[in-house]
Amino acid sequence: MIRIALAVPISLALKDGRLALSIGLFAVAAVSDAADGFLARRFGWRSELGAMLDPIADKALLAAVFVTLGVIKLVPLWLMAAAVARDVIIVFGAAAYRVVRGALTAQPSLVSKINTVCQAAFILAVVSRAKFAVPSDWVVTWLGALMFATVVVSGIDYVLVYGKRAAAA
Repeated sequence: MIRIALAVPISLALKDGRLALSIGLFAVAAVSDAADGFLARRFGWRSELGAMLDPIADKALLAAVFVTLGVIKLVPLWLMAAAVARDVIIVFGAAAYRVVRGALTAQPSLVSKINTVCQAAFILAVVSRAKFAVPSDWVVTWLGALMFATVVVSGIDYVLVYGKRAAAA
């Protein structure tokens, strides 16, 4: 719930040019995500609601931030569109599966987890570059390329894996 609640304040801070605040809030969101995952694994604190809200929180936060970064021109629109389109495809695919086939037990793949880390690292690098002039341009460009590659690969992975599940069902 923390990540979902922070999506709007982070976006507003970015839009208003309060980049240091947006970095701090994004860090809080990242720590809450890590803590949530750790506690769920360590103590078995898993629930159906939590399993549904966790990916929604990730997608809502990252999509809101990418759209804002695109609007304020810190990220190219094509890169923002790729990141957001991947999540839209996944959400609509999951919804269609649920309507047509029933409950869906989604397990994020390793490449999807890597993609989430790459997106977060890229966002932090872009905003840090705009605020503090670090890291260097080549690091931001490299992270953007890596993020784009993982967006494409993880998007294709989701379509193939869950397409096969739907066909088998």
